[in-house]
Amino acid sequence: MTASIQEMMKRTIDGMQPTQVFGEPIERDGITFLPAAKVRGGGGGGGDTEGNGGGGFGLTAKPAGMYVIRDGNATWQPALDLNRVILGGQLVALFVLFVAWRIFRRR
Repeated sequence: MTASIQEMMKRTIDGMQPTQVFGEPIERDGITFLPAAKVRGGGGGGGDTEGNGGGGFGLTAKPAGMYVIRDGNATWQPALDLNRVILGGQLVALFVLFVAWRIFRRR
């Protein structure tokens, strides 16, 4: 492997460590908040018989929620993905319009 591919692999592996998933704890008024994220990564590469090749790696992270630690008890508070909520509402609205159109068309 060339040095650049090794460096890309090292960066990808470093990005998938628990420190990337769990943020630094935040303390307020005796309550500890521990943020968490969903981290995914992947990569690939290839080459030919003439020594030409390349590769690529990628990471993505989305907020998952946070643990709230109060009086020694931990509870999970999921993050709200507003884009998913809006998309779900749009799909429901489209379905309702489709059903209404079908009912109106039969009459």
